[in-house]
Amino acid sequence: MSHSIDKVNSYLVTIFNEVLGIEEEALRTSNFSDISIKEMHTIEAIGMYGEHTSSEVAKKLNITAGTLSVAINTLVKKGYVVRIRLENDRRVIKLGLTKKGKLIYRLHDKFHKQMVIRTIEGMGDDEVDALLRGLDNLHSFLFELVENIGERD
Repeated sequence: MSHSIDKVNSYLVTIFNEVLGIEEEALRTSNFSDISIKEMHTIEAIGMYGEHTSSEVAKKLNITAGTLSVAINTLVKKGYVVRIRLENDRRVIKLGLTKKGKLIYRLHDKFHKQMVIRTIEGMGDDEVDALLRGLDNLHSFLFELVENIGERD
């Protein structure tokens, strides 16, 4: 069991670092070299379809509204994000992606889909189900940690 824990940990750490490195390099060498990986993840949290409030996006990213506001100001200036005021309540501002924002979103999403397809390639349904259970366990653990950190603040 200890050997398995060490091996899984090694894979998780390596994969996390490799994915971030690949994403950073892809941005740096693309037509979208003006955005950081954190800004890319902000674009991803805003999403391709529909508009979301700042508080919804901040919650997805586990950051404060103030931190998000700084990122959004930058992404608006760079032409990736737009603020949309609701007609029926001008006080409410939603965030959406511009054409440029949607393009980088699609490219980023394509990478993630290819990564997942390659991960489950050759696996049977039982193996995919086992992987999903493990990922769900990891997600629950991380969610609990984030919740506990939020309670201390």
